[in-house]
Amino acid sequence: MGASPAGRRQYDASPVNTDAPNADAPNADAPNTGALSDDASEEGDLPGADGYMDLIRAALAEDHAADDVTTAALVDATRTARAEMIVKAPGVVCGLQLIEAVYGLVDPDVRVELLADDGDTIGAGTVVARVEGPAAALLRGERTVLNFVQRLSGVATRTADLVELAMASGPGIYDTRKTTPGWRALEKYAVRCGGGHNHRMHLADAAMIKENHLVAAYGATGSASIATAVRTLLAKLPAGIDIYVEVENGEELDAAIEAAEAQAGRLVIMLDDFELEDIRAAVARLRRVPPPRPRFEITGGVTLDRIEALASTGVHRISSGALTHSAPALDISLKIRSAQP
Repeated sequence: MGASPAGRRQYDASPVNTDAPNADAPNADAPNTGALSDDASEEGDLPGADGYMDLIRAALAEDHAADDVTTAALVDATRTARAEMIVKAPGVVCGLQLIEAVYGLVDPDVRVELLADDGDTIGAGTVVARVEGPAAALLRGERTVLNFVQRLSGVATRTADLVELAMASGPGIYDTRKTTPGWRALEKYAVRCGGGHNHRMHLADAAMIKENHLVAAYGATGSASIATAVRTLLAKLPAGIDIYVEVENGEELDAAIEAAEAQAGRLVIMLDDFELEDIRAAVARLRRVPPPRPRFEITGGVTLDRIEALASTGVHRISSGALTHSAPALDISLKIRSAQP
C-alpha cells in the first residue's frame, strides 16, 4: 500500500502549509473567536530514498545485522518463516513503507505485505504487516525495523493527539527543528502523518529572529533590536523567504509589525510563552492591522493539557518541539508465527 497520511483519521485529513509568503491572513471581518485561517496545501508523501536509505544502512551496520551470533548458531540458513507486525497500543502508524526498505538490504528474498497505510489510526492488537522469507533474515532485521516504525508511529500519534484537541478551533499544529540528528526528514513526515504541519526544514528555508541572533548582531535584545533585525532581513532577503520573529511581550510585537510596514505579510510572529490573556490581546491587535497581515504562532509551554485553551485564542499556528523530541515510541512487536525447513 502507498502512503496516505491521515487517510483514515476523522480529523484534519488535509494538512496545510502556512509557510508560503503572504499566505492567507486573518480577515478583518472575521469573528474574534476561532483560528485565523490558512489554506495552502502541504506535501505528505514519504521523503525520497536519499532521505532515509543512508540512515537505514547506518542502523543495520550499528546493529551488526550481518553478524547476528545468536541467529547464526541456532537457525539453519535453509529455514523460512512468516511473521506479523502487531500494534499493541492504539495510535497512528507511520514508517510502514520502511519495512521493505530495511529487509531489502538484509535479504532481497524477504517479502513484505502491508495491511495498513502510514497515517492510519490503529487499534491495539491490529496486524499492520506480514513478512515472509529466510528465517535468519527476519531475525537479523527485526530490531532495526521496529526501531523505525515504533519511533515514527510515536511521533505521528503524539501529533494526532494535539491535532484532535485543537481541531475545534482550527489552528495548525507545527513541529520544529528539534529533531533527532539524521532523522529530520522522517520525523517531519511522521508529523504530517499525524495531521500536523512542518515548520522550516532547515536554516535555509526561512529566517528566524531569536534572542541569540539579537545579542550576536546588536549586543542586546528588546524592541529596538527586533525592529532593526526585521528591517534588515526584509531588505536583504528575497520575497520568497518568510521571516519568523520571536517576541516576548506586546512592545516587541508592536515593534515587529511596525518595522515590517507593508511587508508584514512576510512575517510569522512567534508569541513565546505568552499568557492566555496576552495571546488574545495580540490577536485583537492583529485584526486591526491593515492587510497583508502577519501570521501568529504560539511557541513555548505547549502541552496536552493546555492545547485546547491555546487553540481557542484565535492564532494561526501552534508549534511544539515535543512532537519530535519527546514523543514516546508506540508499542509494536514482530512475532514469528510459523517456520519450516
